[in-house]
Amino acid sequence: MSKPIVTFEGFVKRVLVVVIFLLLILAVVGLPVYYVVGSYLHLPVDFIRIASNPGLVFAFVLRLLSTEPFKTIFALVVFPGFSFVAVYGTIFMGWVERKMTAKIQLRTGPMYAGKVEGILQNVADFLKLAFKEMLIPSGVDRATFLAVPLALMAVAGALVALLPLSPTVFIANPPVGAVMAFAILGFTPLVVLIAGWASNSKFPFLGGLRALHQLVAYEIPMILSLVGVVVLAGSLNLMDIVTAQTGLWNIVPEFLAAVVFYICALAELERIPFDLPEADSELVAGWQTEYSSMLFGSFQLANFTRMYVMAGLFTTFFLGGWLGPAPVPPVAWFLVKVTIVDIFMMLPRSIMPRLRIDMLLRAGWVKLLAISFANIFLTMVLVSLGVVH
Repeated sequence: MSKPIVTFEGFVKRVLVVVIFLLLILAVVGLPVYYVVGSYLHLPVDFIRIASNPGLVFAFVLRLLSTEPFKTIFALVVFPGFSFVAVYGTIFMGWVERKMTAKIQLRTGPMYAGKVEGILQNVADFLKLAFKEMLIPSGVDRATFLAVPLALMAVAGALVALLPLSPTVFIANPPVGAVMAFAILGFTPLVVLIAGWASNSKFPFLGGLRALHQLVAYEIPMILSLVGVVVLAGSLNLMDIVTAQTGLWNIVPEFLAAVVFYICALAELERIPFDLPEADSELVAGWQTEYSSMLFGSFQLANFTRMYVMAGLFTTFFLGGWLGPAPVPPVAWFLVKVTIVDIFMMLPRSIMPRLRIDMLLRAGWVKLLAISFANIFLTMVLVSLGVVH
């Protein structure tokens, strides 16, 4: 059994041991695998010649990433997949939310980590969670308790795969992408309910039940708000929906639908004023109460990933996706719009109180539902009169 690390010097030594071990594994296992893969893909196998020339290394990597399955793996893992979303959503937008909320409430927010306005505070928090002891209460359903964070991350990752950042930058392009997005979103409250049940505690279970009630309140209005968008595009494909907005973004003819979708997105993300499943003044931390260390950290990562996805869906449905008036790369347009929508989703946290569950249900089944039907009727009138196509 290895000795516990109690000093920084011991930590550095342990890291060096791990690095040297990985290099040995790479030399013993990596080189044979490289030659086998290289011969299969007809890649240059002169490793020494490639390693001694940085230009050849770069060309080799590009060629490798342009072939399957490495192309798909890179898209899933790096860009526009999970690693990019984790850095953008959790580190950058998490920092933006902290600083923006602090400024609105006349506080300072993060200040020291990273020197520049505490920009690395979220990185420090991640490292803290990564090295904390993972405590699992004795009364929980252990298998289900541990599976919930993985399930929530899987839901968030599946949603990321559906977002097209440009005509050429995407992971998946299903013909019914809009339907698939809502089908995947519907799993989140169910996973939350399972987390509350598996925790074997009253506060998490109450949080899970509240999440299920929220699903009943917002899901139908949110789906109906997209009927007009689909009618205008004549397709359920997300790329077709973006292309149909050339010349006029859907935010203009579908303004009512955009408002409904925005409100329902806040409820889906459990953001204030709809953070009932996590109400800290009532339920400690709601369905997350019994989770600690990186189990809790994975929830935060999944939540910020889902916020990125909801902002991306709003951008795709109502703001023309990657389309823009200036000759800027399409991916840049998409990310700028997503960032703006993200900021608007963060604002209510600073300025609004939490609603009661009965107020949410009444708003969803009366007001939002009525506005959704009114938007469908208005869209049909505009299409019939030839105002929009």
